[in-house]
Amino acid sequence: MMVTLTANPSMDRTVTLDTPLVRGGVHRASTSVTDPGGKGVNVARVLGGSGVEALAVLPANTGDPLLDAMAAKGVHFSAVPTSGLARTNITVSEIGGTTTKINEPGATVSERTRAELRERILSLAVDAEWVVLSGSLPPGLPADWYAELVTALRATTAKVAVDTSDEPLLALAAAFPASAPDLIKPNSEELAQLTGYDSEKLESAAAQGDPTAAIAAGTILLGRGVGAVLATLGSAGAVLVTEDGSWYASPPPITAVSTVGAGDSSLAGYILADAENCSDADKLRRAVAYGTAATALPGTTLPLPEQTHPNSVTVRALDIPTSVTTSTLSTPANRL
Repeated sequence: MMVTLTANPSMDRTVTLDTPLVRGGVHRASTSVTDPGGKGVNVARVLGGSGVEALAVLPANTGDPLLDAMAAKGVHFSAVPTSGLARTNITVSEIGGTTTKINEPGATVSERTRAELRERILSLAVDAEWVVLSGSLPPGLPADWYAELVTALRATTAKVAVDTSDEPLLALAAAFPASAPDLIKPNSEELAQLTGYDSEKLESAAAQGDPTAAIAAGTILLGRGVGAVLATLGSAGAVLVTEDGSWYASPPPITAVSTVGAGDSSLAGYILADAENCSDADKLRRAVAYGTAATALPGTTLPLPEQTHPNSVTVRALDIPTSVTTSTLSTPANRL
């Protein structure tokens, strides 16, 4: 069983425009779709849609439209009572795949809800293969809550993946190696937050076929206790860095429709391949295939296995150049 935690779930409303978004203008949406959301919920949706048992843990009350929407999507969940309804997030999707997001802060989590969420996750981890901690933290939860959970989960047999950003990500990293997960999935901006690299340069270099900087940044995190780094680099693909090596994957050409859920789909693809005991190269291949498929789908639509094309993803093994020394790699990370 795979368990995901979404501390700040949402109802995700995506409106699609046929014209570019203009600030201050009046627009007419061509479509409008509302789906249950939150990064962990998305991961659970992709895993379940691929035939893997997945359980989404989240704070939500009986009668919340979010739970009805999850049930309608066939997502299995375990809800902990909280102080209010799930937030609503709005995504405006333009032609070409550009998305603009407006996310509400979410309902405040009480000390009781916080304790029950922690107890639920640790209890479920006993029988879980993976526990995935994803997304932002709502009001009421401290920035270091993921660090606290990962430290506690390391005493179980479950593998732990984390996908978050900003203060929760930096707080997690500040507690390495005690809070270092088995897998961390940053995008280029988050990888830059962790290591001091320039996020635009990470993506642009990879787009030109040189993922050296992204791999070097991932190596920093391995040196601080992280088991594996799956760094997604937008249209440039992704890198995977483990103690056994480093790989770069470039996606096939597609027409980008919406980037919503692409990173979550990549993480789910990796976990699916890991559950099948695939090689590291094939874990990366599956991750990029799922992320690419999500980008080619409208709104909050998430990919099914038949919509992914792993054989179209090019993966090559790479080494850290000898010019990248240990001291060079360590310097940016010391800024945390």
